[in-house]
Formats: sequence, structure tokens, C-alpha cells
Amino acid sequence: MAAVGALLSAAAVLLLAAVLCLAGSSSATNVTYDHRAIVIDGVRRVLVSGSIHYPRSTPDMWPGLMQKAKDGGLDIVETYVFWDVHEPVRGQYDFEGRNDLVRFIKAAADAGLYVHLRIGPYVCAEWNYGGFPLWLHFIPGIKFRTDNEPFKTEMQRFTEKVVATVKGAGLYASQGGPIILSQIENEYGNVDVNYGPAAKPYIRWAAGMAVALDTGVPWVMCQQNNAPDPIINTCNGFYCDQFTPNSNSKPKLWTENWSGWFLSFGGAVPYRPTEDLAFAVARFYQRGGTLQNYYMYHGGTNFGRSSGGPFIATSYDYDAPIDEYGLVRQPKWGHLRDVHKAIKMCEPALIATDPSYMSLGQNAEATVYKTGSVCAAFLANIDDQSDKTVTFNGKAYKLPAWSVSILPDCKNVVLNTAQINSQVTSTQMINLASSIQTSDASSTEAELASSGWSYAIEPVGITKENALTKPGLVEQINTTADASDFLWYSTSVIVNGGEPYLNGSQSNLLVNSLGHVVQVYINGKLAGSGKGTASSSLVSLTTPITLVPGKNKIDLLSTTVGLTNYGAFFDLVGAGITGPVKLSGPNGALDLSSTDWTYQIGLKGEDLHLSNPSEASPEWVSDSAYPTNQPLIWYKTKFTAPAGDDPVAIDFTGMGKGEAWVNGQSIGRYWPTNLAPQSGCVNTCNYRGAYTSSKCLKKCGQPSQTLYHVPRSFLQPGSNDLILFEQFGGDPSKISFTTKQTASVCAHVSEDHPDQIDSWISPQQKLQRSGPALRLECPKAGQVINSIKFASFGTPSGTCGNYNHGECSSSQALAVAQEACVGVSSCSVPVSAKYFGDPCRGVTKSLAVEAACS
Repeated sequence: MAAVGALLSAAAVLLLAAVLCLAGSSSATNVTYDHRAIVIDGVRRVLVSGSIHYPRSTPDMWPGLMQKAKDGGLDIVETYVFWDVHEPVRGQYDFEGRNDLVRFIKAAADAGLYVHLRIGPYVCAEWNYGGFPLWLHFIPGIKFRTDNEPFKTEMQRFTEKVVATVKGAGLYASQGGPIILSQIENEYGNVDVNYGPAAKPYIRWAAGMAVALDTGVPWVMCQQNNAPDPIINTCNGFYCDQFTPNSNSKPKLWTENWSGWFLSFGGAVPYRPTEDLAFAVARFYQRGGTLQNYYMYHGGTNFGRSSGGPFIATSYDYDAPIDEYGLVRQPKWGHLRDVHKAIKMCEPALIATDPSYMSLGQNAEATVYKTGSVCAAFLANIDDQSDKTVTFNGKAYKLPAWSVSILPDCKNVVLNTAQINSQVTSTQMINLASSIQTSDASSTEAELASSGWSYAIEPVGITKENALTKPGLVEQINTTADASDFLWYSTSVIVNGGEPYLNGSQSNLLVNSLGHVVQVYINGKLAGSGKGTASSSLVSLTTPITLVPGKNKIDLLSTTVGLTNYGAFFDLVGAGITGPVKLSGPNGALDLSSTDWTYQIGLKGEDLHLSNPSEASPEWVSDSAYPTNQPLIWYKTKFTAPAGDDPVAIDFTGMGKGEAWVNGQSIGRYWPTNLAPQSGCVNTCNYRGAYTSSKCLKKCGQPSQTLYHVPRSFLQPGSNDLILFEQFGGDPSKISFTTKQTASVCAHVSEDHPDQIDSWISPQQKLQRSGPALRLECPKAGQVINSIKFASFGTPSGTCGNYNHGECSSSQALAVAQEACVGVSSCSVPVSAKYFGDPCRGVTKSLAVEAACS
């Protein structure tokens, strides 16, 4: 074990150097790179990074997120810079509140983390218009992301602004700050062929412009195989172990390891198995990588109208290790933390030499990093079906299918990616409307005001004096400049009787739209509606309508649900009703596409600022008998915030589609009536085999999203205001407040598992290492385990909250677990027949325990 001890000592030196480097922020840090790694103050580093986007959380959340990232084994926090939020009007900048980039970077530094600043300024990110401000579209002669002078001028101006802002705060490593990497452009290599011969000079220009800013840290371009020196080209994807940089002088970096996938309105909920994500991470470091970043580590929330797509949901949870609400997702967070610890134990060997590879049989591979007395090895079974027993250095090792074992001393397995020792947490959303009693408070009910709801009717059609009338149909984004989701199209027809498009008083109205949602109103009454999908935003709607003699008013409300954020020329993808619009009957048709239409940008309620509770408006009506299930209506009420500090969400079940504001701050678009397809989901997802975004889906046939995060910082003591704009119609009395709480902590560990990772790191625990152990820990400070809900040693099965005894089970399991765990905040139980007896000899046994904390 002397080799392991030497590795640990070297790792401790590296860790101490990193801590001192960040703590001594007044002195400059030298960041360079070579063919193996990022080099910090002359030392190659193996680094783990995670994406957290500052506008998708709140400043009050940032310190906690950073600490959880640090505790999870991260070295770096990576974030995009969002041009549209920082410069909503050309030349007018906003770096306040959730947009306070400097404060966010300092929060990372305070937690001892480095920062990778991805300036872009195109970000994709499922963010509205890819992060570009809409005013950019209207600059004369501009063409986005190509060798175009107007675009390059604006891109350089904003990039310089960002660099000057962070330089002014002393945040680059060269100034003693935490920023060790920056990125220019973003995934351009995925689409550059579409831009023809102008693409290559644009990339050369972008690289030169970035380097000339003299940040003192390396720049990267992701998914850009022709990134010019000295820019490092990097990989994005579910797996990047096979990636090779475009120069043998550049390190192998992974800027986006997709920890899950994004949610769309109308889509099922995607998730990525923990074992597969851990496998991808270990394979990357096994095959020469030295920096990988989780996209996302905390996804957060698309507040306001920030979501892109179109049809990207308000939740950007991403199945990330830290969930949308800021709670660690177990076992993903804990197992990856253990993976990071195992990889860090290998760091002295990984930075000392290049890897050598050897076959261990079909679909099995060993990678060895050895120089002098330092040695680390990775053993991989990339077979997606069969477990294997392989021989390495004369010793047999069991390798589960689709897994990697990590050996920091080339002898002892400290972790296998398919064997999870970390605990699992079972969480639940507690509906507060029913005054559910919780274990740590008499009641946490959030009370809606007894006076109920006020309402304001949003008028149908044109109400503004600045409405525009012109012949023909207009594209929506060019008309609204995204000032609102809404654009009214209004015209009229005169019925004299006998028109060929009429069958008596009946006709069919055909509306073709580029998207995303269309509602048809005839003479002020809703006649029909249609919507696109995430895969195709187009709407083709045929609505039976009734016309009356004389003048008939046709009002079409077109709605966007986030603007396109990805693809070649995504900025030119349109929306709105571009036709044809026709009336048709048994004897003919009337094409209305070229007639005069009157256009109104936005809603009257938006102009009246009805979402702002501090602005009084005579439009509000207070009446105990408020309208329900009526389209185009605003609602307002008061509520008291839920007690405690558990994360808060609103359950919008019972509503249709709209937007919600808490104390004047938008929590995003809600759309609980948009259901996922009935098919495509799996009861359990096999982690073995290549992951895709459609492999592991849940909640088919259910609303894509019913729960909408309300950050605690949006709430205030006493009375709070909740305002809704409901587009389709719903009943606000059915909405409720919920809090997210941990129902149980669980773990399921086998005799075959490696020892807990900390037993290899701590010198004291190393001496006491006696095999695998099951560990449980209450999620909140001050809590203790108050009961054991389930315990079984033998062949238990199931998942947390739904464990079952197997054919063999020790009668002592419950008593042993209670003795070890009840009354303490954390406990460790050895997984061994020595403690439980042997209920079935010759069978590999495991221990499953479920506990409750209070």
C-alpha cells in the first residue's frame, strides 16, 4: 500500500497548492497549457468543472450552489455570458441582480472555485434567440456569425465590454482572480459549412480578436476542429473519450458533458442514469482527458421569457447533480463526487505521463499511466450487455458491463462507475393547500388571501392607438422585435348573403402560421386554437366558424413560446401568421392573405403594467364570483409565504397557459395543459449502452411541467402578491403552493462493491478499512435519523421508497440498522455477514436501508 500512500501525499500537495492559489487572490496566477493539461503556476492539473448559469438562479442561491459544487469535487464553475440580459437596449447595460456577473464570479472564488467564462457571445443554451439581443437583428446589413463587418463590430464591442467588466474587478487569474479559461464563439463547427467560404475567415477573426484582449488566460472554442492556434478546440457531447484536439500541443478538454437533457413543453421528462454519466466521465480521463465540464451541474429556471427553443419549458432542471431548486440530486451528486475523488487520487500519475493502452479481451481495455514509482490504471468494460472478469497485472478483476474501475495504485479498485455507494434521497412536493403536517413544523401552509382573486379582462383584438394597418400578413419577430410574446392580426369581412365561402352562415377558416400558438376569435368569441411542437413549430389550423350578416371581425392572436436558439441562420427563423389565411365553403374560397390587416404588438395589460403589483389600475375588478375557464384574463391575489427554508413551487394544475409574477418578478411561462406523448417512456432505464436524449424518458401522457419554482428571495415576510396572465382559460382556485422536502434517505450496497472512497483517502480510515459499507446522512444541518423504514441484508430489490425483501433476508438487519443509525445525523453500517449473519451462503448479498430524518 506504500504506492497508494505516495499517491495520496502527492495529491495532498496538489490540493494544498490549489487552495493556496485561490486563497491568495491578490497575487497573479499563471495559466497556460501543454499537450496534457491546463498548467497553473507551472503545474499540470486534472480538473473537474460544472456549468451553473447565473440568470437561471438568484444571487441568494449562488453561495449555496457554489459550496455544493465544491463539496461535490468540482474545481471550476463554467458559465455562459448572456448578451441579451446585459445589453437589452444597445449601449444600455445591466449587470444587476441575477445579471450581476461579477458577484457570481466572486461567489465562485469565495467557495475556492476557478471559473471558465464562456463569452460566446452566441450561447445556444436553450436560451431565447441563442442569447443575442433582438436589436442586433435590425442593424443594417448585418449577418450573424459570419465574416460580416456589422456583426463583427457588435460582437467585438460586447466581448470587450465583458472583458473590461471582469478585468475591472480583477477577476482574471492573471490579476489574481479565479477566471482561468475563456471561450469565444460556441459550437460554430456544427454549422459552419452552411456559411460557406466566409466561415473560416470569421473564425480566424474571432480567435485573433479574443487573444488580442490580453486576458492572460487561454481561450477555447468548442466543437471547432479548425480552431486556430493558440485557441484550444474542445468537445461537447454525451461522450468525448474518442475526441482528439487539432494539435498535439493542445490538451484534451470536454466543455459540455450533458448530465441529462432539457425539457420541452409537450415533451416527456428526460433523465440520464448516474452509472452512465459516471462511465462517460471515467472513460474521458482514462483516455487522456484532463478537464471535463458537466452541462449542467445546476440547470436552474428559465425565469421570465428567457427560454428558447421554441417550446423550451420553464424548468431547466436538466437532471443535473444539483436540481432546479438547489438541492443535491442523489445518488447522482454523491456518486460523481466519489468518481472525482477517485480521479484526483490518480492525478499525480495522470499529469506525469501519457497513457498507454492494452486490450483485456473483447470490449475490455486497460489504460495505464506509469512513470517511476507512480502508477494509475483504468480498467474499462465497454460491452453494453455482459459483465466480465479480466486479468490485469496477474490479478483478476470483475468488471460490470458498461463500467470503468479506477485503480490509483494500479492494484486496488477504489471505485467502479456502475457500483454506487452513495446514498439515494427520495423527495416529495408537499402540497400546502391541504395544511399537511410536516415532521419539523406544526404547519407550513401557504395561505391565499381570504378575499380571493381580483381579475382584469384582456380585450380581444386591437385596443392601442399605435396599431399598424397594412395590406398582407407580416412575420411576427420582425414586427414585435420580441417586445412581447403576442401579436394581434385583425381584419373583417362583410357578409351580404350567398358568398361562395359560406354554407348558410357557416364557413371554415384556414390559418397557416410559422408558429408557435394561434387563437382564432370571431366577433370577439374564441372559435379555435392550434399550437406547434418542439420538433415543428408550424401551425395549420382549420376552424369551423359562424358569420353573421354585415361586418364580421376576425382577430387572430399569434403567440411565441421562446425564439429559436440553435442551427445555421437560426436568427432568420420566423414566427407568426404568414398565410395563407382563407375562408372556404362548398362553392369557393376567399383568400384574406392580401387584404388589409391591423396589427397590435402585445397586450393591453402589458402596457398597463398589470404584472406590477405596485402600480394601481382601474382595470382590476374585485368580486367573489370571478370568471373562470375564460381566455385572455388577468388574475391577482395575495398570499403568505410558506414557513421554513424548503424550496417553494407553485402547482399550476387547473390553469391553461400563461405567465406568472410573484411580487412583480416573473417566474416564467406556465403551460400545464401541454401534455407529453403517450408513448416513448420506460419504467426503468438500463444505463448500459450509449445514451441519447430520447433513451430515458418519464411522465408520458402527463403535463410536461406543473410545478414552477419560486425562489425564496422572491418572497417577503407577510403579504405577497401573485399575478397571472391566463391565455387559454383556467381556474386559479385550483393552484396550490408546494415545498420540496426529503421523504427518505436510502442506500443499497453490495458485498461486491469497493470500500467507501473516503476509506482510501483518509489515513485514519485507511487503517480501519474492512470492506464496503452503507452510509446515510441527513440532508439538512440539525437533523437526525429518527426511524428506519426498511432494512434488509440478503437479496433485497427495488428502489428508495419501494424496497422489497428478497428470497433470503437476515432477521437482524432492522435491529443492526436501528442501533447504528437512529438518533445520529449520519451513520455507517458495514455490508458484511459478520454483522448480520449469513442468511444464504454462497450468494452475493447486499444491504438496503431506508431511513427518515427530522
